[in-house]
Amino acid sequence: MGLNAILIFKIIHIIGFVAWFAGLFYLVRMFVYHTEAYDYEEPKQGILRNQFNTMEWRVYRIICNPAMMITWTFGLLMIYAYGYEWFASSHWLHVKIVLLILMTVYHVYCKSLIKKLENGKTGFSSTKFRLFNEVPTLFLILITSMAVFKNSTNPLILGGSIVGIGILLVVMTKLYKRSRESAS
Repeated sequence: MGLNAILIFKIIHIIGFVAWFAGLFYLVRMFVYHTEAYDYEEPKQGILRNQFNTMEWRVYRIICNPAMMITWTFGLLMIYAYGYEWFASSHWLHVKIVLLILMTVYHVYCKSLIKKLENGKTGFSSTKFRLFNEVPTLFLILITSMAVFKNSTNPLILGGSIVGIGILLVVMTKLYKRSRESAS
């Protein structure tokens, strides 16, 4: 395969993962609001819950699923186009694939959460969903870092940075919760 084919695969791969991340960020944000809908009295609660459920399924089926499939398909096509020797020596890519598998697990778990929200509460508070919504942020940082730095990635620095960012996200979420509670 020629360079142009690889570049086209790369463009489609990038478009796919941007859409996939956007869908996951939006989906879990709706879980936050869906959970908060339980705080309202009927009929408002039922109306909101039904609307959020409809929106969640649409985002999952129309944005997240196709975007995930595009990301995987064109990523694998790039690996095929570059060849086995390139793949074998690209250790960063092996880590990236593991991260993508974990992100796919997150994606599928979101489907189970839609079903649980559809049938009643999930056991997650809106704050827990806010924290859960930060998981794709960590995947985004890790995956893009692997793709940019490739084999020169220092795993200790990258791991430490992710832990630091994770702690920062938890602290920010808790501060936001406090500010919301004091405002109401």
